[in-house]
Amino acid sequence: MGYRTVTGRHRGFTLIELLVVMSIIATLLTVAVPRYLRSIERSKEAVLQQDLAALRESIDKYYGDTGKYPQTLTALVERRYLRSIPVDPIAKAADKWVLVNSDDPEDGGVKDVKSGAEGVGESGVAYGAW
Repeated sequence: MGYRTVTGRHRGFTLIELLVVMSIIATLLTVAVPRYLRSIERSKEAVLQQDLAALRESIDKYYGDTGKYPQTLTALVERRYLRSIPVDPIAKAADKWVLVNSDDPEDGGVKDVKSGAEGVGESGVAYGAW
């Protein structure tokens, strides 16, 4: 902070004072930014797990009500088991879901859903294996 000289005029900050403040800010940022980015990735993974759980629960309810699996995810929306197909938070698209069809030759509908995102989660498991 500036101070008054004997003549009463204000002096500004010295270059050293500004460099010290900037180095303190840079040090704080090197600690805070990686933690912030990790928290964003963890929140995306949590949303992905929740979306997968909601999709799988809707598929199970559809099967329980009709006795067969839905042919597409849009059938879940049309029959109001879901309001809309969720967006994969990692792949950033609603059409990136990988559909696993039933093994039953008479009912080849969607039995399970997996993420179509590439990469590995914080736990070390690939997103497509969730």
